[in-house]
Amino acid sequence: MAVLVGKKAPHFKAPAVVNGGEFVEDFSLDQYIGKKYVLFYFYPADFTFVCPTEIIAFQDKLHDFEQRNVAVVGCSVDSKFSHWKWLQTEKKDGGIKGVTYPLVADNTMTIAENYDVLAGSYDFNDEGEAVYEGIPEAYRGLFLIDLEGKVRHQLVNDMPLGRNIEEALRIVDALQFALEYGEVCPAGWQKGDAAMKETQESVADYLGKL
Repeated sequence: MAVLVGKKAPHFKAPAVVNGGEFVEDFSLDQYIGKKYVLFYFYPADFTFVCPTEIIAFQDKLHDFEQRNVAVVGCSVDSKFSHWKWLQTEKKDGGIKGVTYPLVADNTMTIAENYDVLAGSYDFNDEGEAVYEGIPEAYRGLFLIDLEGKVRHQLVNDMPLGRNIEEALRIVDALQFALEYGEVCPAGWQKGDAAMKETQESVADYLGKL
């Protein structure tokens, strides 16, 4: 598994569905550089089970992310047409109608490959034929990208393991706090908690209060 933290987020242009039903052919995260932080996450597939719970949970907290100047963007290896259909399907029928943030269509699986969350790879058999080994879907990868387009946090879950959206918000708060105040955030830090300077005295003072 590649560690992308500290590196530029891999560039891509791909189809996406935005605003709950509009097609964009050359969607790119580059549009946010210098303007917004990005929480870019992968999910395995449309019309599945754990995935809609996460997608809708991100939508439910979208206002909180927007207040923090964070754009939320989802991605799977499904087509833009599959995304569109799922977005038109009512929740009571297993759909995600009401989701408004972009869903990227990674048909070629190259975005998942470049972010190193693809759950398989191509190889050649003894007859020289290309075969796919593993599952042609993405693990539940999540990447927090800063204003310069650099990855500052990544998390990758196996497919059965849904993510905690509150934790994603906490990480955003921690990064923005550290960038603004030049202090570091200790274990379990929440917005409003005391932080530390990177000195022995500051650490000792903080630990002495535990």
